[in-house]
Amino acid sequence: MATDITMPQLGESVTEGTITKWLKQPGDSVSKYEPLCEVATDKVNAEVPSTITGTLSEIVTGEGETVEVGVVICRIDEGGEGNGTPEAPAEAKEAAPADDITTPSPAEEKEEAGTMKGRYSPAVLRLAQEHEIDLEQVRGSGRGGRITRKDILQVIEQGGTPQAAQAAVEVKEDEAPAAAPDAPEQKREMAAERAAGVTLENGDQEVPLTSVRKTIAQRMVTSKHEAPHAWTMVQADVTGLVKLRKKLKDEFKQREGVSLTYMPFFIKAVVDSIKEFPYLNAAWGGDKIILKKRINISIAVATDDALYVPVIHDADEKSILGLAKAVHQLAEKTRAGKLTMDDLSGGTFTVNNTGSFGSIASQPIINHPQAAILSMESIVKQPVIHDDMIAVRDLVNLCLSLDHRILDGLMAGRFLQRVKERLEAYGPDTQI
Repeated sequence: MATDITMPQLGESVTEGTITKWLKQPGDSVSKYEPLCEVATDKVNAEVPSTITGTLSEIVTGEGETVEVGVVICRIDEGGEGNGTPEAPAEAKEAAPADDITTPSPAEEKEEAGTMKGRYSPAVLRLAQEHEIDLEQVRGSGRGGRITRKDILQVIEQGGTPQAAQAAVEVKEDEAPAAAPDAPEQKREMAAERAAGVTLENGDQEVPLTSVRKTIAQRMVTSKHEAPHAWTMVQADVTGLVKLRKKLKDEFKQREGVSLTYMPFFIKAVVDSIKEFPYLNAAWGGDKIILKKRINISIAVATDDALYVPVIHDADEKSILGLAKAVHQLAEKTRAGKLTMDDLSGGTFTVNNTGSFGSIASQPIINHPQAAILSMESIVKQPVIHDDMIAVRDLVNLCLSLDHRILDGLMAGRFLQRVKERLEAYGPDTQI
Protein backbone atom coordinates (compact mmCIF):
# COMPACT_ATOMS: atom_id res chain seq x y z
CA MET A 1 0.00 0.00 0.00
CA ALA A 2 1.42 3.38 -1.02
CA THR A 3 1.66 6.15 1.57
CA ASP A 4 1.74 9.82 0.55
CA ILE A 5 4.60 11.92 1.91
CA THR A 6 3.67 15.61 1.98
CA MET A 7 5.64 18.86 2.24
CA PRO A 8 6.01 19.41 6.01
CA GLN A 9 5.57 22.68 7.88
CA LEU A 10 9.20 23.73 8.32
CA GLY A 11 8.61 26.56 10.76
CA GLU A 12 5.95 28.98 11.87
CA SER A 13 4.38 30.98 9.00
CA VAL A 14 6.23 28.88 6.39
CA THR A 15 3.67 28.10 3.68
CA GLU A 16 5.77 26.40 1.00
CA GLY A 17 9.14 24.86 0.25
CA THR A 18 11.38 24.13 -2.74
CA ILE A 19 12.81 20.66 -3.37
CA THR A 20 16.52 21.29 -3.92
CA LYS A 21 17.75 17.68 -4.07
CA TRP A 22 16.33 14.18 -3.90
CA LEU A 23 18.44 11.89 -1.71
CA LYS A 24 16.45 8.81 -2.72
CA GLN A 25 15.19 7.60 -6.11
CA PRO A 26 12.21 5.38 -7.04
CA GLY A 27 13.00 1.79 -6.13
CA ASP A 28 15.31 2.74 -3.23
CA SER A 29 14.52 1.31 0.18
CA VAL A 30 13.98 3.81 2.98
CA SER A 31 13.86 3.45 6.73
CA LYS A 32 11.63 5.41 9.06
CA TYR A 33 13.14 8.86 9.78
CA GLU A 34 15.70 8.44 6.95
CA PRO A 35 16.08 11.66 4.88
CA LEU A 36 14.27 11.59 1.55
CA CYS A 37 15.12 15.00 0.12
CA GLU A 38 16.47 18.46 0.89
CA VAL A 39 14.05 21.39 1.05
CA ALA A 40 14.72 25.14 1.08
CA THR A 41 12.36 27.77 2.51
CA ASP A 42 12.75 31.45 3.22
CA LYS A 43 13.75 30.59 6.77
CA VAL A 44 15.84 27.43 6.71
CA ASN A 45 17.19 24.55 4.63
CA ALA A 46 16.17 21.15 5.98
CA GLU A 47 15.86 17.47 5.18
CA VAL A 48 12.45 15.78 4.91
CA PRO A 49 12.47 12.40 6.68
CA SER A 50 10.42 9.36 5.79
CA THR A 51 7.51 8.67 8.13
CA ILE A 52 7.51 4.92 7.38
CA THR A 53 9.80 2.08 6.33
CA GLY A 54 9.36 0.85 2.79
CA THR A 55 10.28 1.50 -0.86
CA LEU A 56 10.13 4.86 -2.61
CA SER A 57 7.67 4.17 -5.41
CA GLU A 58 7.11 7.62 -6.95
CA ILE A 59 8.55 11.13 -6.89
CA VAL A 60 5.69 13.59 -7.40
CA THR A 61 7.57 16.90 -6.98
CA GLY A 62 10.78 17.26 -8.94
CA GLU A 63 13.95 19.11 -7.99
CA GLY A 64 13.58 22.87 -8.28
CA GLU A 65 9.79 22.79 -7.88
CA THR A 66 8.09 24.84 -5.15
CA VAL A 67 4.96 23.43 -3.51
CA GLU A 68 2.78 24.40 -0.60
CA VAL A 69 2.78 22.75 2.82
CA GLY A 70 0.61 19.62 2.73
CA VAL A 71 1.12 18.89 -0.98
CA VAL A 72 2.25 15.35 -1.84
CA ILE A 73 5.95 15.23 -2.82
CA CYS A 74 6.43 11.46 -3.10
CA ARG A 75 4.89 8.09 -2.34
CA ILE A 76 6.32 5.12 -0.43
CA ASP A 77 5.19 1.50 -0.59
CA GLU A 78 5.01 0.48 3.03
CA GLY A 79 7.06 -2.58 3.99
CA GLY A 80 8.53 -2.99 0.47
CA GLU A 81 12.01 -4.32 -0.18
CA GLY A 82 14.36 -1.75 -1.56
CA ASN A 83 16.98 -3.17 -3.94
CA GLY A 84 15.53 -1.69 -7.10
CA THR A 85 12.04 -1.41 -8.49
CA PRO A 86 10.08 -4.65 -7.97
CA GLU A 87 9.47 -6.44 -11.24
CA ALA A 88 5.92 -7.08 -12.32
CA PRO A 89 4.84 -10.68 -13.07
CA ALA A 90 5.46 -11.90 -16.63
CA GLU A 91 1.73 -11.97 -17.34
CA ALA A 92 1.42 -8.33 -16.33
CA LYS A 93 4.37 -7.37 -18.54
CA GLU A 94 2.74 -8.95 -21.56
CA ALA A 95 -0.69 -7.55 -20.79
CA ALA A 96 0.28 -3.91 -20.30
CA PRO A 97 2.70 -1.51 -22.05
CA ALA A 98 5.76 -0.30 -20.16
CA ASP A 99 4.38 3.18 -19.56
CA ASP A 100 0.94 2.02 -18.41
CA ILE A 101 -0.29 3.70 -15.25
CA THR A 102 -3.34 3.11 -13.12
CA THR A 103 -6.01 5.70 -13.65
CA PRO A 104 -9.12 6.29 -11.58
CA SER A 105 -12.51 5.35 -12.91
CA PRO A 106 -14.61 8.13 -14.50
CA ALA A 107 -16.79 8.25 -11.39
CA GLU A 108 -13.77 8.53 -9.07
CA GLU A 109 -12.17 11.15 -11.29
CA LYS A 110 -15.34 13.21 -11.39
CA GLU A 111 -15.78 12.99 -7.61
CA GLU A 112 -12.18 13.98 -6.88
CA ALA A 113 -12.21 16.80 -9.43
CA GLY A 114 -15.40 18.13 -7.87
CA THR A 115 -13.67 18.42 -4.50
CA MET A 116 -10.30 19.80 -5.65
CA LYS A 117 -11.00 21.85 -8.80
CA GLY A 118 -12.32 24.91 -6.96
CA ARG A 119 -9.66 24.92 -4.24
CA TYR A 120 -7.06 27.54 -5.09
CA SER A 121 -3.91 28.33 -3.15
CA PRO A 122 -3.04 31.97 -2.23
CA ALA A 123 -0.21 31.91 -4.79
CA VAL A 124 -2.58 30.77 -7.57
CA LEU A 125 -5.19 33.39 -6.68
CA ARG A 126 -2.58 36.15 -6.55
CA LEU A 127 -1.08 35.28 -9.95
CA ALA A 128 -4.51 34.92 -11.53
CA GLN A 129 -5.59 38.30 -10.21
CA GLU A 130 -2.39 40.06 -11.28
CA HIS A 131 -2.61 38.70 -14.85
CA GLU A 132 -6.43 38.78 -15.15
CA ILE A 133 -6.75 35.04 -15.71
CA ASP A 134 -10.15 33.34 -15.44
CA LEU A 135 -9.45 30.26 -13.33
CA GLU A 136 -12.59 28.55 -14.63
CA GLN A 137 -10.90 28.37 -18.05
CA VAL A 138 -7.66 26.82 -16.74
CA ARG A 139 -7.18 23.05 -16.81
CA GLY A 140 -5.48 21.92 -13.60
CA SER A 141 -2.71 19.35 -13.59
CA GLY A 142 -2.74 18.81 -9.84
CA ARG A 143 -4.39 16.05 -7.92
CA GLY A 144 -8.11 15.91 -8.59
CA GLY A 145 -7.81 18.58 -11.26
CA ARG A 146 -6.53 21.20 -8.82
CA ILE A 147 -4.92 24.22 -10.48
CA THR A 148 -1.28 24.63 -9.44
CA ARG A 149 1.07 27.59 -9.59
CA LYS A 150 2.86 25.87 -12.49
CA ASP A 151 -0.42 25.77 -14.47
CA ILE A 152 -0.88 29.53 -14.06
CA LEU A 153 2.72 30.27 -15.05
CA GLN A 154 2.22 28.18 -18.19
CA VAL A 155 -0.89 30.18 -19.08
CA ILE A 156 1.03 33.44 -18.51
CA GLU A 157 3.80 32.26 -20.81
CA GLN A 158 1.19 31.53 -23.48
CA GLY A 159 -0.08 35.10 -23.27
CA GLY A 160 -3.19 34.92 -21.10
CA THR A 161 -6.22 32.67 -20.84
CA PRO A 162 -6.00 29.35 -22.69
CA GLN A 163 -8.49 30.42 -25.37
CA ALA A 164 -6.71 33.72 -26.04
CA ALA A 165 -3.32 32.02 -26.12
CA GLN A 166 -4.55 29.37 -28.55
CA ALA A 167 -6.09 31.98 -30.86
CA ALA A 168 -2.85 33.98 -30.84
CA VAL A 169 -0.84 30.88 -31.71
CA GLU A 170 -3.19 30.00 -34.60
CA VAL A 171 -2.91 33.51 -36.07
CA LYS A 172 0.87 33.47 -35.81
CA GLU A 173 1.06 30.05 -37.44
CA ASP A 174 -1.11 31.27 -40.37
CA GLU A 175 0.88 34.47 -40.93
CA ALA A 176 4.43 33.47 -40.07
CA PRO A 177 6.86 31.56 -42.31
CA ALA A 178 8.16 28.15 -41.33
CA ALA A 179 9.75 28.36 -37.90
CA ALA A 180 13.20 27.24 -36.96
CA PRO A 181 13.50 24.17 -34.73
CA ASP A 182 13.97 26.33 -31.63
CA ALA A 183 11.06 28.71 -32.39
CA PRO A 184 8.72 27.30 -29.65
CA GLU A 185 11.39 27.95 -27.04
CA GLN A 186 11.90 31.49 -28.35
CA LYS A 187 8.15 32.08 -28.22
CA ARG A 188 8.05 30.98 -24.61
CA GLU A 189 10.93 33.28 -23.70
CA MET A 190 9.28 36.23 -25.44
CA ALA A 191 5.96 35.50 -23.74
CA ALA A 192 7.68 35.32 -20.36
CA GLU A 193 9.35 38.68 -21.00
CA ARG A 194 6.01 40.27 -21.93
CA ALA A 195 4.38 38.81 -18.82
CA ALA A 196 7.11 40.28 -16.61
CA GLY A 197 6.92 43.64 -18.36
CA VAL A 198 10.66 43.62 -19.05
CA THR A 199 12.34 43.73 -22.45
CA LEU A 200 15.88 42.35 -22.51
CA GLU A 201 18.44 44.43 -24.36
CA ASN A 202 22.00 43.68 -25.40
CA GLY A 203 24.23 43.49 -22.35
CA ASP A 204 21.40 42.79 -19.86
CA GLN A 205 22.08 39.94 -17.47
CA GLU A 206 19.46 37.59 -16.05
CA VAL A 207 20.10 36.38 -12.50
CA PRO A 208 18.05 33.28 -11.57
CA LEU A 209 16.18 33.61 -8.28
CA THR A 210 17.27 31.39 -5.43
CA SER A 211 14.55 29.58 -3.52
CA VAL A 212 15.20 31.87 -0.54
CA ARG A 213 14.82 35.03 -2.64
CA LYS A 214 11.64 33.69 -4.30
CA THR A 215 10.04 32.98 -0.94
CA ILE A 216 11.10 36.31 0.55
CA ALA A 217 9.52 38.08 -2.44
CA GLN A 218 6.29 36.12 -2.09
CA ARG A 219 6.06 36.71 1.67
CA MET A 220 6.68 40.44 1.28
CA VAL A 221 3.90 40.65 -1.30
CA THR A 222 1.62 38.66 1.00
CA SER A 223 2.36 40.99 3.92
CA LYS A 224 1.63 44.12 1.87
CA HIS A 225 -1.55 42.62 0.36
CA GLU A 226 -3.01 41.22 3.58
CA ALA A 227 -1.92 43.75 6.23
CA PRO A 228 -2.97 47.39 5.75
CA HIS A 229 0.33 49.10 6.56
CA ALA A 230 0.48 52.42 8.39
CA TRP A 231 3.71 54.21 9.27
CA THR A 232 4.89 56.67 11.90
CA MET A 233 8.22 58.03 13.15
CA VAL A 234 9.63 59.85 16.18
CA GLN A 235 13.08 61.25 16.87
CA ALA A 236 14.97 60.45 20.08
CA ASP A 237 17.93 62.22 21.67
CA VAL A 238 20.32 59.38 22.56
CA THR A 239 23.34 61.47 23.55
CA GLY A 240 23.40 59.78 26.96
CA LEU A 241 23.28 56.32 25.36
CA VAL A 242 26.18 57.18 23.04
CA LYS A 243 28.26 58.28 26.04
CA LEU A 244 27.32 55.14 27.99
CA ARG A 245 28.33 52.79 25.18
CA LYS A 246 31.59 54.67 24.58
CA LYS A 247 32.41 54.31 28.28
CA LEU A 248 31.64 50.56 28.46
CA LYS A 249 32.44 49.05 25.05
CA ASP A 250 36.18 48.31 25.51
CA GLU A 251 35.77 46.77 28.96
CA PHE A 252 32.67 44.88 27.81
CA LYS A 253 34.49 43.41 24.81
CA GLN A 254 37.41 42.30 26.98
CA ARG A 255 35.22 40.83 29.71
CA GLU A 256 32.40 39.21 27.67
CA GLY A 257 34.15 38.48 24.36
CA VAL A 258 31.41 40.15 22.28
CA SER A 259 30.98 43.70 21.00
CA LEU A 260 28.56 46.03 22.77
CA THR A 261 26.35 47.48 20.03
CA TYR A 262 23.31 49.75 20.30
CA MET A 263 20.94 46.90 19.38
CA PRO A 264 20.51 45.41 22.90
CA PHE A 265 19.68 48.85 24.31
CA PHE A 266 17.02 49.35 21.64
CA ILE A 267 15.56 45.87 22.21
CA LYS A 268 15.42 46.45 25.97
CA ALA A 269 13.52 49.72 25.48
CA VAL A 270 11.10 47.94 23.09
CA VAL A 271 10.32 44.91 25.28
CA ASP A 272 9.76 47.07 28.38
CA SER A 273 7.36 49.25 26.34
CA ILE A 274 5.53 46.20 24.92
CA LYS A 275 4.63 45.21 28.49
CA GLU A 276 2.68 48.47 28.70
CA PHE A 277 1.13 48.09 25.23
CA PRO A 278 0.47 44.36 24.68
CA TYR A 279 -1.38 44.95 21.40
CA LEU A 280 2.02 45.61 19.79
CA ASN A 281 2.79 41.97 20.63
CA ALA A 282 -0.20 40.54 18.76
CA ALA A 283 -1.25 38.78 15.55
CA TRP A 284 -4.31 39.02 13.31
CA GLY A 285 -6.53 35.94 13.67
CA GLY A 286 -9.10 36.58 10.93
CA ASP A 287 -12.09 37.37 13.18
CA LYS A 288 -10.06 38.03 16.32
CA ILE A 289 -6.83 39.57 17.62
CA ILE A 290 -4.40 37.17 19.30
CA LEU A 291 -2.36 38.74 22.11
CA LYS A 292 0.86 36.76 22.50
CA LYS A 293 1.94 35.95 26.04
CA ARG A 294 5.65 35.56 25.32
CA ILE A 295 7.68 38.48 23.99
CA ASN A 296 9.93 36.97 21.32
CA ILE A 297 11.88 39.57 19.38
CA SER A 298 12.76 38.88 15.74
CA ILE A 299 15.92 40.60 14.53
CA ALA A 300 16.97 41.06 10.91
CA VAL A 301 20.40 39.61 10.04
CA ALA A 302 21.76 40.08 6.51
CA THR A 303 24.03 37.66 4.65
CA ASP A 304 25.59 38.17 1.22
CA ASP A 305 22.50 36.92 -0.63
CA ALA A 306 19.52 37.07 1.73
CA LEU A 307 17.98 38.49 4.88
CA TYR A 308 17.14 36.14 7.75
CA VAL A 309 15.02 36.91 10.82
CA PRO A 310 16.12 34.78 13.81
CA VAL A 311 14.32 35.15 17.14
CA ILE A 312 15.39 36.06 20.68
CA HIS A 313 12.90 34.09 22.78
CA ASP A 314 11.58 35.60 26.04
CA ALA A 315 13.55 38.78 25.40
CA ASP A 316 11.75 40.51 28.28
CA GLU A 317 13.49 38.17 30.75
CA LYS A 318 16.99 39.19 29.61
CA SER A 319 19.22 42.03 30.75
CA ILE A 320 21.12 44.22 28.32
CA LEU A 321 24.09 41.90 28.81
CA GLY A 322 21.92 38.86 28.00
CA LEU A 323 20.45 40.57 24.94
CA ALA A 324 23.93 41.53 23.69
CA LYS A 325 25.04 37.90 23.88
CA ALA A 326 21.84 36.65 22.23
CA VAL A 327 22.18 39.12 19.32
CA HIS A 328 25.83 38.12 18.81
CA GLN A 329 25.10 34.37 18.89
CA LEU A 330 22.22 34.60 16.41
CA ALA A 331 24.24 36.78 14.02
CA GLU A 332 27.13 34.30 14.12
CA LYS A 333 24.84 31.31 13.52
CA THR A 334 23.08 33.08 10.64
CA ARG A 335 26.28 33.92 8.78
CA ALA A 336 27.61 30.40 9.37
CA GLY A 337 24.40 28.86 8.03
CA LYS A 338 23.73 27.03 11.30
CA LEU A 339 20.32 28.40 12.27
CA THR A 340 17.85 25.82 13.58
CA MET A 341 14.06 25.85 13.31
CA ASP A 342 13.87 26.91 16.96
CA ASP A 343 16.05 29.94 16.15
CA LEU A 344 13.60 30.99 13.43
CA SER A 345 10.24 30.26 15.05
CA GLY A 346 7.91 32.07 17.42
CA GLY A 347 8.72 35.73 16.74
CA THR A 348 6.07 38.18 17.99
CA PHE A 349 7.64 41.60 17.20
CA THR A 350 10.53 42.62 14.92
CA VAL A 351 13.32 45.09 15.65
CA ASN A 352 15.38 46.07 12.61
CA ASN A 353 18.64 48.03 12.77
CA THR A 354 18.74 49.70 9.35
CA GLY A 355 20.92 52.43 10.85
CA SER A 356 23.91 50.12 10.57
CA PHE A 357 23.81 50.83 6.81
CA GLY A 358 23.61 54.60 7.27
CA SER A 359 19.85 54.88 6.73
CA ILE A 360 18.14 57.78 8.52
CA ALA A 361 14.50 56.87 7.67
CA SER A 362 12.74 53.78 6.33
CA GLN A 363 9.31 52.17 5.96
CA PRO A 364 9.85 48.51 6.92
CA ILE A 365 7.44 45.79 5.79
CA ILE A 366 5.75 43.93 8.65
CA ASN A 367 7.00 40.41 9.31
CA HIS A 368 3.64 38.69 8.73
CA PRO A 369 1.63 37.75 10.84
CA GLN A 370 3.10 40.08 13.47
CA ALA A 371 1.40 43.39 14.31
CA ALA A 372 4.34 45.74 13.86
CA ILE A 373 8.03 46.22 13.07
CA LEU A 374 10.36 48.93 14.41
CA SER A 375 13.44 50.18 12.58
CA MET A 376 16.24 51.94 14.43
CA GLU A 377 17.96 54.37 12.07
CA SER A 378 21.48 55.80 12.03
CA ILE A 379 22.52 57.91 15.01
CA VAL A 380 23.48 61.32 13.63
CA LYS A 381 25.00 64.37 15.37
CA GLN A 382 22.84 67.45 14.79
CA PRO A 383 22.64 70.98 16.20
CA VAL A 384 19.48 71.35 18.30
CA ILE A 385 18.02 73.64 20.96
CA HIS A 386 18.88 72.08 24.34
CA ASP A 387 18.25 73.91 27.61
CA ASP A 388 17.56 77.08 25.61
CA MET A 389 20.96 76.87 23.94
CA ILE A 390 22.21 75.51 20.64
CA ALA A 391 24.02 72.22 21.25
CA VAL A 392 25.29 69.27 19.22
CA ARG A 393 23.32 66.16 20.19
CA ASP A 394 23.10 62.54 19.00
CA LEU A 395 19.67 61.97 17.40
CA VAL A 396 18.05 58.82 16.02
CA ASN A 397 14.80 58.25 14.11
CA LEU A 398 12.52 55.40 15.26
CA CYS A 399 10.33 54.20 12.37
CA LEU A 400 7.32 52.00 13.09
CA SER A 401 5.19 50.12 10.54
CA LEU A 402 1.95 48.74 11.97
CA ASP A 403 -0.96 46.55 10.93
CA HIS A 404 -3.89 48.98 11.00
CA ARG A 405 -6.34 46.13 11.59
CA ILE A 406 -4.78 45.58 15.02
CA LEU A 407 -3.34 48.98 15.96
CA ASP A 408 -4.40 52.57 15.51
CA GLY A 409 -2.26 55.71 15.46
CA LEU A 410 -2.98 56.61 19.08
CA MET A 411 -1.67 53.37 20.56
CA ALA A 412 1.28 53.22 18.17
CA GLY A 413 2.18 56.83 19.01
CA ARG A 414 2.06 56.18 22.75
CA PHE A 415 4.18 53.06 22.35
CA LEU A 416 6.82 54.93 20.34
CA GLN A 417 6.82 57.74 22.91
CA ARG A 418 7.63 55.25 25.70
CA VAL A 419 10.43 53.68 23.62
CA LYS A 420 11.80 57.20 23.04
CA GLU A 421 11.63 58.05 26.75
CA ARG A 422 13.45 54.88 27.73
CA LEU A 423 16.23 55.44 25.17
CA GLU A 424 16.66 59.04 26.31
CA ALA A 425 16.90 57.89 29.95
CA TYR A 426 20.21 56.09 29.34
CA GLY A 427 23.24 57.96 30.63
CA PRO A 428 26.93 57.46 31.44
CA ASP A 429 26.07 56.08 34.90
CA THR A 430 23.36 53.61 33.80
CA GLN A 431 23.95 50.03 35.05
CA ILE A 432 23.52 47.25 32.47
